[in-house]
Amino acid sequence: MKRFDEARATDAETYGAKNAAVSDVYRTDVIGLGRFSLLPLRLPDDIPTIHAWVNDERARFWGMEGKTTDQVACAYAEILLHADVFLGFHEDRAAFLLERYSPLHDAIGKHYAVLPGDLGMHVLVAPSEQRISGFTRGVFAVVTEFLFCDPTVGRIVVEPDIRNRKIHALNHWVGFRYDKVVELPNKTAHLAFCTRAQHAAALRRESAAESNGVGEVEYAAVGHPDRETWTRVNAALVRKAIAELAHERLLIPEREAGSGPWAFFTLVADDAALKYQFRARVLSLNHWDIHPSSIVKTRRGDREELDAAEFILEFNQRLGIDASMLSTYLEEISSTLYAAAYKRARQEWTAADLVHAGFQEIECAMSEGHPAFVANGGRVGFDAADYSVYAPEAGAPLRLVWLAAHRNHAEFNAVDGLSYDRLLREELGQDEVQAFETELRDQGVEPQDYVLMPVHPWQWFNKLALTFAPDIAARDLICLGWGADTYRAQQSIRTFFNVSHPRKRYVKTALSVLNMGFMRGLSAEYMRVTPAINQWIDELLKADPYIEAKRFGILREVAAVGYRQRHFEAALPKGNPYRKMLAALWRESPVPHLKAGEQLMTMAALLHRDREGRALLPQLIAASGVGTDLWLDGYLDSYLSPLVHCFYRYDLAFMPHGENVILVLENDVPVRAFLKDIAEEAVVMNAAAIVPARAERLCVDIPGSIQSLCIFTDVFDGIFRFVAQILDEQGGYPEENFWRRVAACLLSYQREHPELRERFERHDLFVPEFLHSCLNRLQLANNEQMIDLTDPAKNLQFAGTLPNPVAPFREMPSSPVQGRDSRK
Repeated sequence: MKRFDEARATDAETYGAKNAAVSDVYRTDVIGLGRFSLLPLRLPDDIPTIHAWVNDERARFWGMEGKTTDQVACAYAEILLHADVFLGFHEDRAAFLLERYSPLHDAIGKHYAVLPGDLGMHVLVAPSEQRISGFTRGVFAVVTEFLFCDPTVGRIVVEPDIRNRKIHALNHWVGFRYDKVVELPNKTAHLAFCTRAQHAAALRRESAAESNGVGEVEYAAVGHPDRETWTRVNAALVRKAIAELAHERLLIPEREAGSGPWAFFTLVADDAALKYQFRARVLSLNHWDIHPSSIVKTRRGDREELDAAEFILEFNQRLGIDASMLSTYLEEISSTLYAAAYKRARQEWTAADLVHAGFQEIECAMSEGHPAFVANGGRVGFDAADYSVYAPEAGAPLRLVWLAAHRNHAEFNAVDGLSYDRLLREELGQDEVQAFETELRDQGVEPQDYVLMPVHPWQWFNKLALTFAPDIAARDLICLGWGADTYRAQQSIRTFFNVSHPRKRYVKTALSVLNMGFMRGLSAEYMRVTPAINQWIDELLKADPYIEAKRFGILREVAAVGYRQRHFEAALPKGNPYRKMLAALWRESPVPHLKAGEQLMTMAALLHRDREGRALLPQLIAASGVGTDLWLDGYLDSYLSPLVHCFYRYDLAFMPHGENVILVLENDVPVRAFLKDIAEEAVVMNAAAIVPARAERLCVDIPGSIQSLCIFTDVFDGIFRFVAQILDEQGGYPEENFWRRVAACLLSYQREHPELRERFERHDLFVPEFLHSCLNRLQLANNEQMIDLTDPAKNLQFAGTLPNPVAPFREMPSSPVQGRDSRK
């Protein structure tokens, strides 16, 4: 931000301020731009000037397009009843408009708790024939400095249209922090605040950027990994690496001293002169709980800073990362650290705040990623600017690009009763469909020969526009431009929630970015049968009385479209990332399924900790007022019981990790759950199972000895060991009590289904121990394609066995779980 030489004067008479709400005039010089001044608006003298501005196409977000001069005059006469309006000048030329108002007297005041000292602002910069570099930034700097000249102003409030990406960048630049999306009478908007402290920090940041010859865009891309933050996120990732790699027995710390559960441990690197010492306890499932501030790294007795990438290199002889894979893994580690620093810099929600936050606010606030993978935040392929737009934690609104794909190469499929035309009407609206069809006719082609499909903006600009150039030249692909609706990226990175219309469907797109061991493409071949698979599973579950009683369900992927690029299809084998570059699907939103009093929350939130280390789960339980036992019973009844039933009754398993499960809560207690990402991650563990022809891909021959890992690995080891630690550490609830509740849930299910006794014995969930299937070992073996989706058991990596934490409770009394009545 520029330095200012400020001067204030009371000179209203020279401007004729008889209609102004205030008489002060503000003047300042901006280095490199010249003189600026703010003068009160005059009615009706200034209306012709404003009328020209508000009718310019670039002012479409101002909301006065098409209004006559008299209508604009009437509008500002009304605005001046409850706001101050100023005309801004640059070197004596009218150049911008400022409205300042009290949020108490504005629609935005109904969407948050207005504090004394809150001041709202609207800024409109005039169109100009001559572009001046940095001019709009200069205007915003002048305006915010002017507003903060009033000592009674504590923070500035803005509510920009979510589609106005240019204004978002400017707001962030002067210090605004975005809070949530709100529905106003005339727009869907972001609610954002800028305090004096935030504004001062923005001034310091810009001053530092200027002194290094870096512009604000470049600085914003790398501004968050400052030394203190970088030290913290490296320490956190080293802690996680030790814990998870010790959990998978890739590293074996040696116990040195300590009585009781806590002890000091030493971990010697490949170079014996290098050691890590820390204080930890080992919980059930060989889960390492390491005290956060206890890790000390020494080389020949000299202390060194913790560095996650160095840690991987220091132990790589034991980790065994192939030389051809090492650079990619290190890049994912660096990307994970970058993401962690970004999240930490932006994390304003405390754990207590999130208890009653909105569904998408919680989604955006998640800071950890997958709890088990060490390199879990990689978005290899994004540049720094891409990250701030497309990463889910950025929470940035975006629109999708729409293509027309020729039916010779594209195929649309949907569940029964959902036609292509109906889907487009419901997702785009008739006006937008007609506009796209008109565009196609204008280009000399017939709309009926094409399938409309959404694509990720990054995928279009970075991959498709270049790699699919032959298809574009042949008019097999035609770009139609941006869609109207605004979306927000979800934790799964390539899935989007419609914030313009939350009841509309999610959109999932192909994205050729490497993330946690996979290139996140979508297969055109898989899209062909995706709706049919979802329809079959949905019908199966809805016909099951037990599942219906639990109100457990899937969010169906109801329609999909895939495009086959002829060169890649001919030359490359199935599963190759180049055959997964252009496809999309539509998935049901959970919002229309909500009942009054219910709220949505990603299950990943149960493992979330805020920047101070406070966990959300104990806060949620405390808010419910029912106590930990009953809260857990509700959760287990909603989540674990249906999964166990699907396994025992149908050999059906899902991938039920935190990001794939959406909990429905009532009075802060889970009452039911939705499962998503069905077609790619569900499996029927019986190759001979009788299923519809289009769902046959689900049927896989998995050895009986590892079938129960769909519960042991995916649920016990993948979710529950982390829940147990959080409750033991911050909830005053011993982990033994947690596993006792899990056992009670399983026993209750078995008592309800005596007809499945033979299945219970064959796949005994109370065995003393089970095979330890390891996720990081998978990623370290091949960090570009961990598993083959057609044979998910083929590449599994094992490390001995784990003691089963529910085994001691097999003979518990036959009292039922004390949760809610599942028949409700």
